[in-house]
Amino acid sequence: MNAEIAPDHAWFKSSYSDGTGQNCIEAARPTPTAIAVRDSKNNPTGPALLLPATAWVPFLSHLRETDSRG
Repeated sequence: MNAEIAPDHAWFKSSYSDGTGQNCIEAARPTPTAIAVRDSKNNPTGPALLLPATAWVPFLSHLRETDSRG
């Protein structure tokens, strides 16, 4: 459950999320060494991906690269 990873107020929406409820990805920093990512549209209380903080920038770079391919 995501409340165990980070409290609700700690999650922030991705800049790719929009006001219509589409593409709702949220992230939180539960510890100085970890970043959590969850699907807030389909399953906000479900599992979250927990990444080492050092993997955050490469993760975002990969997403941007994948997104630019269409």
